[in-house]
Amino acid sequence: MGVTGDQTGPARSRERFLGGEPVETGVRGPILDSWLRCRLLGLSPDRSELPFREDFDPDSRLLRAAGPVLDELRDRFSGSRMNIAVADADGMVLRRRFGEPSLARSLPPIQTVPGFVFAERYGGTNGIGLALAERRPVQVYRAEHFAERAQSNACCAAPIRDQLSGQIVGVLCFGYPYALEHPDLAALLGRAVGTIERRLMAQSSERERGLLHTYLEAELGALPAAGDGLPGPNGLTGPAAAGLDPLDRAVLKERATELISSARRGAFGVTLPHGGGATLLSRPVTSGAGVRGMVVEAVVGGDGPPAGPLSPAARPTGAVRGLVLVGEPEVGKYAVEARRRLELLAEASTLIGTTLDVERTARELAEAAVPRLADYVTVDLPEAVLRGEESADPGAELHRAVVHGIRDDCPFYPAGQHVELLAGTPQMRCLSGGQAVLEPELGAAAGFIAQNPERARRLLEHGLHSLVVVPLLARGVLLGIASFYRSQDPAPFGDDDSRLAQELAARAALCIDNARRYTREHNLALALQRSLLPRGLPEQGAVEVAHRYLPAESGVGGDWFDVIPLSGTRVALLVGDVVGHGLHAAATMGRLRTAARNFAELELAPDELLTHLDNLLVRLDREEGGDEDPASTGIAGATCLYAVYDPTTRLCTMARAGHLPPALVHPDGRVTFPDLPAGPPLGLGGLPFETAEIELPEDSTLVLYTDGLVEDRHRDIDVSLDRLRAVLARPERGPEDTCRAVMDAMAPEHPEDDIALLVARAHTLPADRIAAWDLPADPSKVCDIRAAATRRLADWGLEELAFAAELLLSELVTNAIRYGGEPIQVRLIRDRTLICEVSDGGSTAPHLRRAASTDEGGRGLFLVAQLSQSWGTRYTPRGKVIWAECALDAA
Repeated sequence: MGVTGDQTGPARSRERFLGGEPVETGVRGPILDSWLRCRLLGLSPDRSELPFREDFDPDSRLLRAAGPVLDELRDRFSGSRMNIAVADADGMVLRRRFGEPSLARSLPPIQTVPGFVFAERYGGTNGIGLALAERRPVQVYRAEHFAERAQSNACCAAPIRDQLSGQIVGVLCFGYPYALEHPDLAALLGRAVGTIERRLMAQSSERERGLLHTYLEAELGALPAAGDGLPGPNGLTGPAAAGLDPLDRAVLKERATELISSARRGAFGVTLPHGGGATLLSRPVTSGAGVRGMVVEAVVGGDGPPAGPLSPAARPTGAVRGLVLVGEPEVGKYAVEARRRLELLAEASTLIGTTLDVERTARELAEAAVPRLADYVTVDLPEAVLRGEESADPGAELHRAVVHGIRDDCPFYPAGQHVELLAGTPQMRCLSGGQAVLEPELGAAAGFIAQNPERARRLLEHGLHSLVVVPLLARGVLLGIASFYRSQDPAPFGDDDSRLAQELAARAALCIDNARRYTREHNLALALQRSLLPRGLPEQGAVEVAHRYLPAESGVGGDWFDVIPLSGTRVALLVGDVVGHGLHAAATMGRLRTAARNFAELELAPDELLTHLDNLLVRLDREEGGDEDPASTGIAGATCLYAVYDPTTRLCTMARAGHLPPALVHPDGRVTFPDLPAGPPLGLGGLPFETAEIELPEDSTLVLYTDGLVEDRHRDIDVSLDRLRAVLARPERGPEDTCRAVMDAMAPEHPEDDIALLVARAHTLPADRIAAWDLPADPSKVCDIRAAATRRLADWGLEELAFAAELLLSELVTNAIRYGGEPIQVRLIRDRTLICEVSDGGSTAPHLRRAASTDEGGRGLFLVAQLSQSWGTRYTPRGKVIWAECALDAA
């Protein structure tokens, strides 16, 4: 229990506490909480007058059960300075026993005379008061006592519960000098409390036996012999004699329990599960000892249930009558309540945790508890938990996640507000101790009132009178607290209610922790995916582009898109979708997008690029799902659509790997879906891809998307495509407006899959910004090309680039004539840069190398690289193109 040697640590902590200094270490949590409550109650450690009462029953059930146990403990501690006391549920001492009889004469009356009340609100921190406040076994040592008079003593105490109701009916306490402290005292105390509780239960059984005896005497003396099928001298003929099976009998017993608990008298018809019916007869009975109870009989068979109340001896013709239950209303009430608690727990398993949303799961906990357990429920979670993380200090960052109750006008802190808790409040005690806190009387809970006196007054005016605060603990992590308030039921919360609240909270905490972990993974995957998607679109003039990306609600997937500028003013448009969700799908998407950009830089044709991606995915799948990692799930595959648009020719070359075809919006408003060769999904390996080439009308719009936009289990894809066609049939809209309209009309409210949307309006490069010349493989024609290029640059106002362009063209044309083959063509394009292109029929590309001082050649491409901002080679069906770009401001 954390005893600290000679108590120097707690003594100093107590001095600091009484001096108003903060106390963080050196004292146990329950003791510190008790000290805080004592200070809030205005108690003084050197002046505490305990109330004294004489109005207690010296022959109460508790004393009759505890008397023999107290006598046995007195004999066990004979000759010692042990003070044994039993108190009632209010903390009033009812009886004392002493190991040394002379103590009764030497100790002050407060420690010897029954009738003094040791509740915490009067006596400060002490064994009896703390056991009632904490509702569990406690130990208090010397300086841990709040009152000065108890500084030299130690005590251990434990609550005594009625095993039927679960309510605390008293406290058993051992008081002794600190030198007598022994580890076995706590175990002995527990055994003694258990004996008292069993004796209390035996008293209840004796009362029921008395009721049954009274009933038997009355019935056996008034009824005929057993040959008539009714109760005979050897006992009663119960419902089983009428051929009822166990389920029918269980229904009768359940209904009889309800009648006893409500003390209802009369005849009540009951429909049995296997057909037919029975009549339950309920009437009062009083035992010879004066115990009042109820007896319930069943009448089965005969002419059917009666229309009204029956006399005890009356029965329909041919019926069998027998005893079902006899008992006290209060005991029956506890049985009914126990069954309702079990039903609530069973229902909670299906009501709580229907989603992987932290706040929604917290609300489901509140909805399950109201109104069957509590009238109001609030749930407070740390901000870190809402983000999917663990909180280092839950009490410092609490967020009111849920407020739910039978009415909406109760003045709690509203949902969404940051909650700052003071030390000593029930909620902070629950957070710091990690255990449930029960406040049966809110009006007397100093910590509850001190948090916000005005708000507390308003809550009490709304009828709130009892509170249970339960920690949300899962896998050793404190995730928050749930507070259950009662207002309608006049009975305060008891320990059974507290245990039920803890059961509900435990189930909810596990679901909240699952949701928290999912939220963390979802956020990580989303952050990874967003970091891997384009953060901005590159500058290019071929298309005007807008895009949207919407992650799935249930888990981030592997959808992506990209816009890649290519040589010769061309642009590549790309959308793809990795199968699956989570971090693995997002990481695979990043690999594929990076690989696709690299392959695009190599100027590969769409079908070749998809082939390389397919090979890459097969290789990744083999590496990640091989024998060396049997737990790996591997990569299921991906779909992809790759399009290359050339604004100089308005030709768009496309290929797809299991992906949906794009939508083409014509200038007149028609919307078509080009018939592209489907191609297999990426990752299958070994299957070919095909390309299709279409001419895009000027100012037409190409729309690329992933299947999350048009496919889900609630929509037919053909219907979705028709709807998409209708939304896109507005050619006057720009790409950004088109994106907005498509997402508003097509995106589900709760998307089950990622959605990637890419809208590109095609532009055409004007013919006056392009110059092209065909020339034979004749070196003498190089000078003619230089002259023609110089004139065209002058026409474009780019005379300052003439020198660099002449050198570039001279080198590239000479290489084409020397190493390539016909047809040879030279093209100048004025776009964002000046592009010089030389195409030939050869397939051998030149390579940049460092020429030695003795080499006669090898310096041409080095010169090209120095004069241009970028250069490269791309292959065509007829050969290759070597190109170089010069910045317009290069001069």
